[in-house]
Amino acid sequence: MRVAAFLLLLELTLSACALVPDRRPLPVALKDEATILGIRYARFFADEMPELWARRFREWTKEEAAKRLPALFGRPHYYLAISGGSLNGAFGAGLLKGWTEHGDRPEFSIVTGISTGALIAPFAFLGPEYDPVLEEIYTRYGTKDIFIFRPLVEAFFSDSVIGTRKFERLIARYITDEVVARIAAEHRRGRRLWIGTTDLDTARPVLWDIGRIAASGKPGARALIQKVLKASASIPSVFPPVYFEFEVNGRRYDEIHVDGGATSQVFLYPVAVDWRRVLEALEVPGKPEVYIIRNSRLTPPARPINPADLFTIAQRTVNALVRTQGIGDLYAIYYVVTRDGLSYNLAYIPDSFELEPEEPFDRDYMRRLFALGYRLGREGYRWHHLPPGIQEEQERSLESVSMAF
Repeated sequence: MRVAAFLLLLELTLSACALVPDRRPLPVALKDEATILGIRYARFFADEMPELWARRFREWTKEEAAKRLPALFGRPHYYLAISGGSLNGAFGAGLLKGWTEHGDRPEFSIVTGISTGALIAPFAFLGPEYDPVLEEIYTRYGTKDIFIFRPLVEAFFSDSVIGTRKFERLIARYITDEVVARIAAEHRRGRRLWIGTTDLDTARPVLWDIGRIAASGKPGARALIQKVLKASASIPSVFPPVYFEFEVNGRRYDEIHVDGGATSQVFLYPVAVDWRRVLEALEVPGKPEVYIIRNSRLTPPARPINPADLFTIAQRTVNALVRTQGIGDLYAIYYVVTRDGLSYNLAYIPDSFELEPEEPFDRDYMRRLFALGYRLGREGYRWHHLPPGIQEEQERSLESVSMAF
């Protein structure tokens, strides 16, 4: 998108000119002690064992786990990880609705979302009743309903190219008190909803425990959840970074978060966690099923580049970086799934979908992509059980064997 190209070309200028607010960054050593709205462990680094989990492993008996996590204990597990992809989130939204109508969509034990996946995740977590909400979000709104482009002079003295008032209102329209209450109720059953952002001070991925925030009963819980969703989808320098205020021993600190896609395009759970131990502690029968929705094509269409077109060069560079990062994430999840004895199921936009968007949030493009995802889901999506490349190589090998006979 041209927005991404604009990011690269203006980043240095904006960094030099933007007004810098006073800050008191939260030291890494205090991360686990810090509270937000009085909630401890509202978020954790996604690349290490969360301290809360480690403590529960040490302290909980199986009887306590069964009592506290009734939706997880002794039951089959189904995990859903939804990737970033901007307007391509229409594919995942359509796939979920079609999957519902096919009749075999499970209740997910854990749902994770990053960037556009963060906007889908709460409604995927709450189940098929919210399919119409996802359809509305990804087929009703266009660029003018989401973006407020700042005048160039204003952008030079701001922290972003785009204002987010419209985007904030859109999130607030759908993350209602009822939605928060429903998320809280499912969290109390043991199900988990995690949204990914990037902590800019540490340049590390962070997962926010949305259910824990919702179940806290704090007056500001709904606003905090909305803020996390906004942060997860905030492209650095294009959208303003999102500030979160924490407290430790009566002193106030802050963290700055941006798009979760800056550190990961899709995420399951921390690699440092021994998930076999989790499954054993929860007496999970059979193999948990992991479903990954990659809101992107694996192979973008070839487009000749004009070497004098700096915007297009920047755009294609960013797209290439995001694509390869996303494929790397699919391999990382495959490694974790294989290590821990889970089943791998991957969905992505087929390369046969060749339509290109005309603007950052092209409504016609999203409607067609939603319709494609819906059709594939309703017909019974043929999930890929290997990451890209391995899948293709296996298919070629099988074809060679069949030709030999």
